[in-house]
Amino acid sequence: MRLEYFQMVDRVTLLDPAVGLVRADCRVPDASPVFEGHFPGHPILPGVLMIETLAQTGGWLLLANQRFGNMVFLAKVRDAKLRAFVAPGTALEAEARLVHDGSGYAVMAGRLLAGGRMVAEAELTYRVAPFPTPALRAQMLAAARRVGVAEEWLDDA
Repeated sequence: MRLEYFQMVDRVTLLDPAVGLVRADCRVPDASPVFEGHFPGHPILPGVLMIETLAQTGGWLLLANQRFGNMVFLAKVRDAKLRAFVAPGTALEAEARLVHDGSGYAVMAGRLLAGGRMVAEAELTYRVAPFPTPALRAQMLAAARRVGVAEEWLDDA
């Protein structure tokens, strides 16, 4: 993870648009300026960044579903539960399942695990809309390659 850049997903480990499932590995860095101010002396990952990790994980599935023809933007978080503290250096697995996709919106059920134990969960709603600029689309394609999204889901047309 690169918290300061909101790059929460290190590697997409499973991406199956046909089933509507994505999993990703996300390692919380040992050190980050975020931890200097978030409970000094007792650093923990802010809950909002746990939710962002879920949102980005689900976003990769939606982008693949769209073959990167549209961008997805987080629109709503519902029923979020932060179940445990997450310390620096923790290895996380994020998972999102598609619940609904249509009418310009998509809904995902996400969960975040540490050592097989759930630390956060939420229902996430996304707005699906055309990329605002070709440059953003190109950056998202580059980011997809960086985190290991398979070429079969990328459409460079």
